[in-house]
Amino acid sequence: MKFGPASPVDAIGGVTVHTLRQGSLVLKKGTTIGPAEVEALTKAGVKEIVVVRLEEGDVSEDEAAASIAQAVAGEGVNVERAFTGRANLFAAQAGVLVVDRSAVDRINGVDEAITFATLSAFKPVVEGEMIATVKLIPFGVEGKLRDAAVAVAGKNTLRIAPYVIKRVGVVSTLLPGLAPKVIDKTLRVTAERLAPAGASIIAERRVPHDEADLAASIKELLGLGAELVIVFGASAIADRRDVIPAAITEIGGAIEHFGMPVDPGNLLLIGSAGGVPVLGAPGCARSPVENGFDWVLMRLLAGLKVTRAELTGMGVGGLLMEIVTRPQPRVADIEANRNVVAIVLAAGRSTRMGGPNKLLAEIDGKKLVRIVAEQVLASKATEVIVVTGHQAELVEQALAGLNVKFVRNPDFAGGLASSVKAGIAAVPENADGAIVCLGDMPLISAKLIDQLIETFAPDRGHLIAVPVSDGRRGNPVLWSRRFFKELMTLDGDVGARHLIAKHAEAVAEVAVDGQSAFLDIDTPQALEAARRG
Repeated sequence: MKFGPASPVDAIGGVTVHTLRQGSLVLKKGTTIGPAEVEALTKAGVKEIVVVRLEEGDVSEDEAAASIAQAVAGEGVNVERAFTGRANLFAAQAGVLVVDRSAVDRINGVDEAITFATLSAFKPVVEGEMIATVKLIPFGVEGKLRDAAVAVAGKNTLRIAPYVIKRVGVVSTLLPGLAPKVIDKTLRVTAERLAPAGASIIAERRVPHDEADLAASIKELLGLGAELVIVFGASAIADRRDVIPAAITEIGGAIEHFGMPVDPGNLLLIGSAGGVPVLGAPGCARSPVENGFDWVLMRLLAGLKVTRAELTGMGVGGLLMEIVTRPQPRVADIEANRNVVAIVLAAGRSTRMGGPNKLLAEIDGKKLVRIVAEQVLASKATEVIVVTGHQAELVEQALAGLNVKFVRNPDFAGGLASSVKAGIAAVPENADGAIVCLGDMPLISAKLIDQLIETFAPDRGHLIAVPVSDGRRGNPVLWSRRFFKELMTLDGDVGARHLIAKHAEAVAEVAVDGQSAFLDIDTPQALEAARRG
C-alpha cells in the first residue's frame, strides 16, 4: 500500500487520508479521488493532497474487515455490512455471549493493522445488541494478513448460547426473624432476573431451615418439571455439610462446587439432582444489584455448564463493588457491634414558633430539650452528644448536670444538615453507629432508642434502623458508621431521607405504636397539644 502526498491529478484512484477543508470545499476522509474531485480541488487552489493507494495483493479495509467478521461469527451472530474499515457483529437472538478468547488473541496478534474487540465473555445479551467489532487501522492491508487472520479464527469464535431453561422452582427456608416480606421481595427480584431469559418461576415453597423438609421440597419441585431449582437459605451456607448441600445429597444429588471468588457472591453453591442444576443462592441474590449469582444463573439458563475451573477463574474482575449490607467480620460478642452513640440535635432557631426557642419551652415543669436528653441517657447509647447553636448557652444551661458532651455548630443558621455533620464529626472512632435524635420530640423514649439499637445488626446487614408505623417512617434514625461519609455531604435544611431510600437494602424497620416517633414541636399549637397530653 502506497501512502503519501500527491497532486490532485496524480491522486486519481487514491483514497484521502484526512478530511480536507479549504474555502467552501469539504473533502471527507476516505473519499476516492476521481475527475470530479480533481476539478473541485483545482478550483479551490489545492496543490497537494495525502492519499493511499492499494497495490497488487492488497485488499481494502472494508473487504478485510468483512472477511474477518464473517470468519469469527458463529451461531446466533449477524454481521453488518462493513464501512470505513469496520464490521460490527450483533446478537441475532437473546442469550449468553460465548467467546473463544484464544482465537480473539490470535487474530489480534496477526498484525497491528487488524483489531478485534468483543463484549465480556458470558455477558447476557438481547437480540440486536452489538457484541463485537472488527476494525482495520489503515485503509487497506496485505491480502496475506487478512488471510492469516481468517485462518486463525476458530469455528464459533463468537456465538450466542440461547436460553433453554424456562421452568424454575424456588425454595425459601425459614428461621425465626425472617420476615415474609423479605421472601416476597426475593421472589420478585428473582422473577425479574429470569424474565430476560424467558424463564419463570413455576412453583415456590417455604419450608423450615431443616435438611429433611428442604430435601422433600426440592424433590417435589423436580417432580413438577423444574429445569432449575434455586434455594434461598434463611441462613447462609457455611460448609458443604450444612443444611442446603446436605438436602441435595439426601435426594441423591451431588455438590459440584461451593464458593466462588466473586464478591458479592462468595457463598454460592452449585449442585445437581436428577440431571437438573440446583443452586444454593448467596445472600446477595436477594438484591437486584448484579452479583456473582447472576454470572452463574445466566449461564445455566443458557444450558452452559459452569465448571469448577471456570468458577475458580472468576477472581480477576470478581470484586464487583462494595455493598453496604455486606456483613462485618464476625465477633465473639454481638454487643461489640452495638457501640452506638446518640446525637441530640438542639441547635435550631425555632423559626416556626414565631419567636421563643421551643427547646427551652416547658412541659410538666421540664424543658423540652431536657426531656429528650434524659430519655437518651436512660437508653443503651454509650455516649450522648448534644449539638447546640442558637442560644447555645441557654440550651446548655437547661441540660446542666447531665452526662452529655456539647458540640457547638457555628453554622446552625444554614439548616439541619450542618448540625447533623457537627454531631457526626464528634462521634468517637470506636463507635459502630450513631442514632440521630431531634431535640424537639418529647415522646421519644429510652425504650424506642433501645429497640433501634437492638435491631441494628451489622453482622446481618441491618445498618440503618428506622421506626415505622403504618408504613410511615419517623425519628430517630440509627446510622452505621459506613454512612458517616455520606452524612457529612448533607447540605441545607434537609435531613437524610434520600440516603435511606438510596440504601433501602440496609434498612431495618422497627414497628412502633402511637406518635412517639412522629411528634415534633414545630408550632405553638403543637406545644400546647403536647402540654395537654
